[in-house]
Amino acid sequence: MAHIPHPERRPVLIAGASSGIGAATAEYLAAAGYPVALAARRVDKLQELADMISGAGGEAVAVPLDVTDDASVRDCVAKAQAALGPIEIAVAGAGDLDVGLSYEMSETDFASQVDIHLVGAHRLYRNIVPGMIDRGRGDFVFIGSDVAVRPRPWSSAYVAAKTGVDGLVATAQLELEGTGVRASIVRPGQTITGMGFNLAPEVMEKMLNSWITHGLARHGNFLAPEHIAQAISAIVGMPRGAHMRVVEVEAEGAIPRNKSGGGADMTGDQTTGGTK
Repeated sequence: MAHIPHPERRPVLIAGASSGIGAATAEYLAAAGYPVALAARRVDKLQELADMISGAGGEAVAVPLDVTDDASVRDCVAKAQAALGPIEIAVAGAGDLDVGLSYEMSETDFASQVDIHLVGAHRLYRNIVPGMIDRGRGDFVFIGSDVAVRPRPWSSAYVAAKTGVDGLVATAQLELEGTGVRASIVRPGQTITGMGFNLAPEVMEKMLNSWITHGLARHGNFLAPEHIAQAISAIVGMPRGAHMRVVEVEAEGAIPRNKSGGGADMTGDQTTGGTK
């Protein structure tokens, strides 16, 4: 069976584009010539980013999206396609972070994390992928997490949701084989994003200390959202006939100053902030 080549114009819908990985991905892909639909709940932030992209010569539109609401997801996809054309690439990256010990987290808080990260990703997938199948091409990229393979304390709901995303993608890849549609997952390691900024400092400290105790934080370096954007760009930029199914991106360990050449600081970004 022949592979239908990518069309010249490939509109992208990015869920969770108001900050962090989503915003960085929107900027990166727009700079590469992709039309981008920016989707999230914070429409004011989306519009600022859309205006910036447009001012730089790109093509962008801001579309409201709440991935926990079926009607919102349907409306978002319809508006994005009305503005840019059929969605050729979708990035499911909407999410937030609520932490706590597994035996103390309420059922409501636990379920909310699963609804956002897992069920929300499926809502988007379910509303976009059938159209891709009809056209015989398309890329759907899920933003997962390395916690699916290396669980971290204080994150049971997030771990459960992201492990579920891994299972969803593995199943989708089997079901989509031969349709021309590629489902992929990116598993970021520790990344500086807006997630976690709502956490109390004492909670963040206990969580990070528990990671160290279990050997889950070998160094203090974090990825930047732009690192994940580059990985997503590599996935969707692959020519037809090849499929990057799972990509894991981790922060590089610090290089001592005396080994970095010219005395440059190679210790990475130590900024305090949320994690993905």
